[in-house]
Amino acid sequence: MTKAHINPMPGFFDRYIKLAPDGELNDALAAGARLETLLPAQTLENLGDYRYAPGKWTVKDIVQHLIDTERIMAYRALRFARNDQTRLPGFEEDDFAQYAQASRRSLTDLYDEYALQRQSTRALFRSFDAGMLQRTGICFNQTISVLALGFVLVGHPIHHARVIQERYVPGVQK
Repeated sequence: MTKAHINPMPGFFDRYIKLAPDGELNDALAAGARLETLLPAQTLENLGDYRYAPGKWTVKDIVQHLIDTERIMAYRALRFARNDQTRLPGFEEDDFAQYAQASRRSLTDLYDEYALQRQSTRALFRSFDAGMLQRTGICFNQTISVLALGFVLVGHPIHHARVIQERYVPGVQK
């Protein structure tokens, strides 16, 4: 299924979905399986612990955030695909970042974990049929389909890659 099949389009998450390429969801998830294609490790190594403003995350924090978000969205997709209608809460991404201690990890380790998580996500989404992909649930006070959650997972890393290019890279190149 493609982005055109998303109904309803979720208000908050649409900014990530719009960044995802058109095409089949499983192909899009596969294309984003290697974080290196969006965020070259050498670029992130060069950025080190740079923060473009006080209180902002480092690039390691961002990669950890991508991993954590992928886990949470995949869990939500699983619940909704299985027709669980329990309202699911949001999560405090800044708390996650604060307590994840990404700075003590290597980028190689973070990239490896991202790849493993994406592999698991891809397997999960391949198990869903069209009916499961169209099921909806409520999370973060938004009605969202399993299909939309899948495209959020495609667009979310693209969003953060753009943030890094726009806000982090220029600050280190000064």
